[in-house]
Amino acid sequence: MRILGLDPGSHVCGYGVIEVIDAKLTYVECGVLTAPADRAMEERLGEIARGLTEVLRDLAPAAVAVEDVFVHPNVRSALALAQARGMALAVLGLAGVRVASYAPALVKKTVTGSGRADKDQVARMVQGLIGLRALPRPDASDALALAITHAHAARPSTARIVPAIQRRVS
Repeated sequence: MRILGLDPGSHVCGYGVIEVIDAKLTYVECGVLTAPADRAMEERLGEIARGLTEVLRDLAPAAVAVEDVFVHPNVRSALALAQARGMALAVLGLAGVRVASYAPALVKKTVTGSGRADKDQVARMVQGLIGLRALPRPDASDALALAITHAHAARPSTARIVPAIQRRVS
């Protein structure tokens, strides 16, 4: 199964694609979609939406994992993030792709074993889990972490990604 992780933003939208074959995670591609900060919000979101449409067409994911909306201390930033997430969901809905949402703490816990891990910790674990030579850009790393989380959630009967979490066998 090919999974696209998506970390939407109004200036930068991270994406990361992995494949799950026989319970093994394989890196496909990651990157960022950007829009100039000096443009109006609708222009930035339109630019990112066009890029996301191309990513969907070129990489053909079976499912997409997106971060849940979270509380942000700056109301303007929270609104911009919510608008970017809404734009991404609209593009995904028009493409007819299945979408799953995950809380940031769950993504961190799945990838690192701690729901309070920092971005660098998440990036280093992502690098190790899918065998990257270099750390991806933070937005792309977050997107890959979302894809890994979805791979983990979609196959609960497979071995756990984080060895500290043990499955109970009855």
